[in-house]
Amino acid sequence: MAAVEPDAPRLTASRSVGAAPSEAQIIDGCLRGEQLAQKQLYEKHAAKMMAVCLRYAQTTFEAEDVLQEGFLTVFRTLASFRRECPLEFWIRRIMINAALRQHRRNAPLVAVSEGEYPETLAGEEFTLSNYNFHELLEMVQELAPRYRMVFNLYAIEGYTHKEIGELLGITEGTSKSQYSRARVILQTKLERLNAPRRHVS
Repeated sequence: MAAVEPDAPRLTASRSVGAAPSEAQIIDGCLRGEQLAQKQLYEKHAAKMMAVCLRYAQTTFEAEDVLQEGFLTVFRTLASFRRECPLEFWIRRIMINAALRQHRRNAPLVAVSEGEYPETLAGEEFTLSNYNFHELLEMVQELAPRYRMVFNLYAIEGYTHKEIGELLGITEGTSKSQYSRARVILQTKLERLNAPRRHVS
């Protein structure tokens, strides 16, 4: 029986070699400046955060800029993360703030015609759940920047119009009207998307 005992520690060690690091271990590694931990954090969250950035950006190139700026902020301010919520939630907030900064820089340069859309919704509240991600993403990206920001912050992130007004430097009433306008434009786009489908069926 004594010959078996030396094998036990090696068996225990071999089980732990391939174990994925925990979130806390990744954070601690990043705080120590370990490049492997930084790589692990980026690879774990980059895809989800890129999806967030794409909703706020008008192009993939712009979204990549927001993503890069966001992760630079993540690594620079990680020591301030108090671990009271999942790291993903904290990173997501940073990405949204990076998108807001990008919006402030670019919004005055972008003009989108709205004359082809009605002023109010014709029917009941529409749902986005029946459409695939890429169709919706394309339509949201086509919104004028001010509508795109308000729509994302209210409909997807769950901010109130008062909070959105503070974030964007507009009134609560302006946030509400811009959200309503975004919904009108999106519904019109969805109805046009549905028209050929209904015709085919």
